[in-house]
Amino acid sequence: MSSTTNPSIYEILDDRFRTGRCANGDERLETLHDDCRWSEGPLYLPAWRQLIWSDIPNDRMLRWDEATGAISLFRSPAGHSNGNTLDREGRLISCEQGNRRVTRTEPDGTLTVLADRFEGKRLNSPNDAAVRSDGSVWFSDPDFGITSDYEGFRAESEIGACNVYRVDPGTAEVRLVADGFGGPNGLVFSLDERQLYVSDTRAGRIRVFDVRENGTLSDGKVFAEAADGISRFDNIRFDDEGRLWAAAMAGGVHCYDPDGTLIGRIVVPEAVSNITFGGPKNNRLFITATTSLYSLVMSVTGARRYQHEAAQHVAR
Repeated sequence: MSSTTNPSIYEILDDRFRTGRCANGDERLETLHDDCRWSEGPLYLPAWRQLIWSDIPNDRMLRWDEATGAISLFRSPAGHSNGNTLDREGRLISCEQGNRRVTRTEPDGTLTVLADRFEGKRLNSPNDAAVRSDGSVWFSDPDFGITSDYEGFRAESEIGACNVYRVDPGTAEVRLVADGFGGPNGLVFSLDERQLYVSDTRAGRIRVFDVRENGTLSDGKVFAEAADGISRFDNIRFDDEGRLWAAAMAGGVHCYDPDGTLIGRIVVPEAVSNITFGGPKNNRLFITATTSLYSLVMSVTGARRYQHEAAQHVAR
């Protein structure tokens, strides 16, 4: 393990970044691993105190052990997996770009295919997924994995568009919920699950949609745009105070106030692909960037999983 010290690792663009304690954490990035070809999809597993992530071109998933710092192989081949998340039962949900499908890993290690087609046509290359507290699985489906053989297998799109879909927890129906994207990528629900945020890498923006009771979305609006000429949004995550953190490629990690204002950045020496919160206190930010996996212990805490469901339970 090594560290990169940078006195200006936090770039404060608005005083809310300072008063919100966003810049009060470590003054260094820890390099946990630096031998990937293109790393994405970090996911912290609290029960095991481990983090898994995807090395897409090498068609493998790796595992980092928090107690020992050891790196090991989690899965290979891995279907050129990209984004990973957990469902309500703690099962692994993976977006397999190469196999053009979304899968669930069962307790015995077998894989269940949750989605591989829409209206009889093969998906493009599922990228990222989010699970709502009702058990529905939502995922983005850009064409990044079929434009070349680098992160999947070159092929023509059967659907002819890049969309966001929802897998119904009861019927397993795959439903189109949002379209009009250049390249939909990261997606995350707001803390109350009443809104869905989706990054569009090619358009350089993050859109936000209202989630209706029947599982459909509103037309949506632009929440944030990359205006610096170097940032491109990949995945996105909330902290427990409603700030949105975005992996912004060459722009590092962006932090947005709930009103959409860019209030600060974390400077990273490589192009940032994905981020996730983890650690025993959920205040350790894990960053996948080009060849590396970094971490940063912060004064900010990541949003609780299924916070909306917990709030409803307390209210009852």
